[in-house]
Amino acid sequence: QVQLVESGGGLVQAGGSLRLSCAASGRTISNYGMGWFRQAPGKEREFVAGISRTGISWTVGTTYYADSVKGRFTISRDVPKNTVYLQMNSLKPEDTAVYYCAATGGTRYKPPLHEYDSWGQGTQVTVSS
Repeated sequence: QVQLVESGGGLVQAGGSLRLSCAASGRTISNYGMGWFRQAPGKEREFVAGISRTGISWTVGTTYYADSVKGRFTISRDVPKNTVYLQMNSLKPEDTAVYYCAATGGTRYKPPLHEYDSWGQGTQVTVSS
């Protein structure tokens, strides 16, 4: 199983930017689909962005996003560094949440939350108005 550690969260004003990092160890991220999720107080954990695993021909490196972040957030990965990133621009107060990195060994495109079997501890993002 892959171990994941997130970093880069913090307090930022609305309209600002943050870049979250997810450092993986134990296995290479090229064997996993990777995703970012978030959970605000009193709300369920929700999908934010995902990137498919390498090696699946038609979805190699394909990225996909929740509608609420499309055009503002970008997920990327650096395989040699075994790290996944989430660049967040034009942040809004409603983006405030704990952000989690997750990995799935499954091959489904846009896997549901329950198919992610490795999770980080989360990093807090707070956007002030």
